[in-house]
Amino acid sequence: MLDRILARKRLDLEEAQARVPLAELLEAVPGRPVPSFEAALTRPQLNVIAEIKYQSPSRGAFTCRLPPREIGRLYLDNGAAAISVLTEAHFFRGDLEFIRTVSEQETGLPLLRKDFIFDAYQLAEAQAHGASAYLLIVACLSPGRLKELIRGGRDFRLDALVEVHDAFELEAAVESGARIIGVNNRDLRTFNVDLDTSFQLARRLEGETGFVLVSESGIREHVQLLELRDAGFHAFLVGSLLMDSADPGAGLRELLQIDAARVREEELHGSLRR
Repeated sequence: MLDRILARKRLDLEEAQARVPLAELLEAVPGRPVPSFEAALTRPQLNVIAEIKYQSPSRGAFTCRLPPREIGRLYLDNGAAAISVLTEAHFFRGDLEFIRTVSEQETGLPLLRKDFIFDAYQLAEAQAHGASAYLLIVACLSPGRLKELIRGGRDFRLDALVEVHDAFELEAAVESGARIIGVNNRDLRTFNVDLDTSFQLARRLEGETGFVLVSESGIREHVQLLELRDAGFHAFLVGSLLMDSADPGAGLRELLQIDAARVREEELHGSLRR
């Protein structure tokens, strides 16, 4: 499945480059600064990256059919630290325009472009649509290309979330200069999910500094957030649990075990202080 997705993405990239040259894409970069993804993940609280996705190859279509703008507002109102937006069209029913739609609300939440990225043009797309960060999947990239795309993100003022699944990929991420490392508990080739993957790889970074750790996939309960935080994780990417619900905001609130009214009050006081 992963090979099929990458083959389709290469065709999509060729079509996008023919349709919108890089120079034209760079002219579309928003004038306003975007919020920092890394800063949002390192707040002293439970930081959930809440995801917008309508379908996945392993699960099929999800329950939620609300438009991205509305989902983004629900995530903001219910305590998300950041929002992950699937932009892959054929297997996940995503769209780059979803990022622009959510960013135009000016929620103050950083947006992650979650896709199968292997070319600098895709970083320019992310920046032009209002993203703060982009996903790099170590399993999809050579060591040289991984390092190149991490460095390239700095040119576009974007943070790279570098995703790993095992110890070999973790070593490759560290050697390539990754700062924000996501541990995907789902094997992208078998789609099996094992939350212990996060705990195993976190132990390999014990005593190390300078890394921001994100646990991805398979998170369903508040107690898991607490256990992962104790293991060294700064943030948690959650998608299926929230989108397989008619009200992803309520699902986020239950996961965080917070009161939505208190969240809005704290955000208001924070904006007034700024």
